[in-house]
Amino acid sequence: MLDWNLALSRIEEWAGRRESRYICICNVHSVVEAAKDSSFGLTLAEADMATPDGMPIAWTLRRHGFKSQQRINGPDLMQKYCERATASTASIYLYGGTEKTLELLQQQLGKEFPQLRVAGAYSPPFRPLTLEEDRAAVQRINDSGAGIVWVSLGCPKQEQWMARHRGSINAVMIGVGAAFDFHAHTLRRAPAWMQRTGLEWLHRFASEPRRLWKRYLITNTLFLLYALGWRKPHRDTSRTVQSA
Repeated sequence: MLDWNLALSRIEEWAGRRESRYICICNVHSVVEAAKDSSFGLTLAEADMATPDGMPIAWTLRRHGFKSQQRINGPDLMQKYCERATASTASIYLYGGTEKTLELLQQQLGKEFPQLRVAGAYSPPFRPLTLEEDRAAVQRINDSGAGIVWVSLGCPKQEQWMARHRGSINAVMIGVGAAFDFHAHTLRRAPAWMQRTGLEWLHRFASEPRRLWKRYLITNTLFLLYALGWRKPHRDTSRTVQSA
């Protein structure tokens, strides 16, 4: 079973050695996508660490024997790691989001963690990078010396990007989805009580109904059916919590 202390300690060890690894933060959306798409399921299964992001994932794991499983979500993981990194020489890299979001994010991180070293940031275009652009982006990350690359490209793009770059990027890549927007204060996060009771999705839906209605209406229903045993995933993608 993975808890906060183990997850953070393992990440710090890998980052300190600049090991090329990737971590998937798994919510209902990613688990359902993995059940529908065996290729994406393999991407999650082969991650060096996978954590339960949403409370429904943590609750499901508790029902399957992981009785004390904690929710280890992207925004809080980023927050907790940055807090710990201020006491060391560790540095981070920010990959994804818009240029405006990255600008605001770096300002907010600077205010909250004045000692934190942000080694670089890059907002990739909303299209596939050319081979030359990709090589240049990898080179910038490696030259920065960062041990952690926080990746905000959305699911499943960020997980696929990390899997493709394991072995070429000398850092731990962590896909954190909307965490950039939450920490930059461009999106409002749900109140703590909604997070604890598994209603954070409702807050997100109310904030962006046009963009998220399909994800939450259809995906949440499918997850509930999967959790109740209505249908098994194409492959064994139930290994939501793991670390290598």
